[in-house]
Amino acid sequence: MLVKDYEDFKIEIFKMTGINLTCYKEKQMKRRIESLMKKNAIENFSNYVTQLKSNKVLYNEFINYLTINVSEFYRNPGQWEILEKEILPMLLAKSRTLKIWSAACSTGEEPYSLAMVLTKFFPLASIKITATDIDKEALAKASIGLYNAKSLEGVPKENINKFFTKEGDFYKIKDEVKKCVEFSQHNLLKDAYPSNCDLIVCRNVLIYFTEEAKTEIYTKFTQSLKPEGILFVGSTEQIIMPNRYNLAPSKTFFYQKLKI
Repeated sequence: MLVKDYEDFKIEIFKMTGINLTCYKEKQMKRRIESLMKKNAIENFSNYVTQLKSNKVLYNEFINYLTINVSEFYRNPGQWEILEKEILPMLLAKSRTLKIWSAACSTGEEPYSLAMVLTKFFPLASIKITATDIDKEALAKASIGLYNAKSLEGVPKENINKFFTKEGDFYKIKDEVKKCVEFSQHNLLKDAYPSNCDLIVCRNVLIYFTEEAKTEIYTKFTQSLKPEGILFVGSTEQIIMPNRYNLAPSKTFFYQKLKI
């Protein structure tokens, strides 16, 4: 196919990656892609497609840039405190085991944060978290579990001592924490979702999607939750009219699936 413009580019990218750029906010995404093209001295979308097909380094850079892997441990600490002090005890009052999904988990900071919080309620050996992302390279980094000091700024000091080992200028998550998390690739826009989740964590991701894509994803999240299960969203992602998705606010940034 001859790539003439951004519309053709989106079609080719979908064929290559399974990522549907139509579901992302166009001005924002197009600006990101054009800045990446400029960085690599690529003049037009046609040349970019050709190079993405033949250059593995360029392709990986594109996927990483596209999937916006910005993450940190305990992002927005106040919300993690609410999770620990209010949300998890509420869920555990109904069930002694919890099925937890960290969606769009990036390089693993979020599911590992979840594992650390859950140690207040369970021994590490009994904690199981499903963590998914569209980006294979981010998942590979998550599986290694090696982080710089900046990404650990929000981690309580006792948790750094307890759950990490220092390796030069970096910190590595301990194997017993790694074993709590099962990482796999998943595309929120086309793959099947896990079922019967008590808690779904998906934060600071949906801000990049169109309203139509958000509607589809929130609907699927609700279907994935058990009745009275919780969806934990990012600090810029309050859901407008959550009742459309059979959700009700529980705490700020936490939404509970309504009983039917």
